[in-house]
Amino acid sequence: MNRPDHTHPDTGLPNHFELLATDGAARTGRLTTPHGVVRTPAFMPVGTAGAMKGMHWREVREAGADIVLGNTYHLMLRPGAERIAALGGLQRFTGWNGPMLTDSGGFQVMSLADLRKVSEHAVTFRSHIDGAKVELSPERSIEVQRFLGSDIAMQMDECVRLPAERDDIERAMRLSLRWAERSKRAFESAPDGYMLFGIVQGGDVPQLRHASAQGLVEIGFHGYAIGGLAVGEPQAVMLAMIDETAPALPSERPRYLMGVGTPDDMLEAVKRGVDMFDCVMPTRNGRHGVAFTRLGQVNLRNARHADDPRPLDEESSWPSARNCARAYLHHLVKAGETLGAMLLSEINIAYYQFLMHGIRDAIAHGTFEEFYRRTREDWARGDIAPR
Repeated sequence: MNRPDHTHPDTGLPNHFELLATDGAARTGRLTTPHGVVRTPAFMPVGTAGAMKGMHWREVREAGADIVLGNTYHLMLRPGAERIAALGGLQRFTGWNGPMLTDSGGFQVMSLADLRKVSEHAVTFRSHIDGAKVELSPERSIEVQRFLGSDIAMQMDECVRLPAERDDIERAMRLSLRWAERSKRAFESAPDGYMLFGIVQGGDVPQLRHASAQGLVEIGFHGYAIGGLAVGEPQAVMLAMIDETAPALPSERPRYLMGVGTPDDMLEAVKRGVDMFDCVMPTRNGRHGVAFTRLGQVNLRNARHADDPRPLDEESSWPSARNCARAYLHHLVKAGETLGAMLLSEINIAYYQFLMHGIRDAIAHGTFEEFYRRTREDWARGDIAPR
């Protein structure tokens, strides 16, 4: 078993990840960061601009989250990385006192920025906030993430939306590998205990995924992410790429599937050896009246809930899911009340953490297959019948 701070003989990088148990390809472990321990598999709620939409940090912690995610692109544009650094870093600035991962900003540049231009050196773009011209290079991305003070930083990469031509996928993958080397050099001055993850690209082409993974492992990172998925491709394609990629990554290092996803996506990815996830879906769907529960998704906009005094899930350990009447949640959603979005967001984050807790417990006890089957049966059975 690998202990925290064990040095990998190939990379010379300390390893802060301890693998505690495996069940098939599924794994459970412990990732030690400067701001605390992360139990894996872990779901990281996304606090895009230094805030969890519709939730207090206290509720995020009480729901069971060990680690959250912040967005480099949004934070560097507003309020600014240097300002956050002067105020003590992202944890002190926000009041979240636990582990935090920041993305590199590359994905948001590709999806949000206007008039972007990709060169070997950097991406230049115009801010979606005020139109100001901004340059983001691998070095600047790492500098910003170090200003933010995140426990885990991500290399700068270029993400291509699928479907795409193979030539474009390969060009972006090769560029991302070169940027990975530059990101690692820029990260060398980071204090002990802080981590940098490399990102596997290669779209939906197995050979390119293998080449990317091999190149990253040769460079050497504290952990490895699988990027460029959940960007429009069918679930079967995403899972096939995980099948291709996960075995090519060092088993003693954490594996992070970026931007994923639904409970179904995460359960399938854990089965294939993934340790970490992030997604805006729990809070975004909550703001649109949709709850995630043991019995699948429930749309509180539907009229069937208008006169239903029953809770979303009477067996839930989360008070709002167990105590709030469906009729009340339906009313809040239909009336556009902020409280409706808040309650459904916390219910969803709590369900995601409940799922992760169940997964970790099942792997530790060697019962993951049974947990997998029972969870899928509950989802397939669906919500309780209308009254």
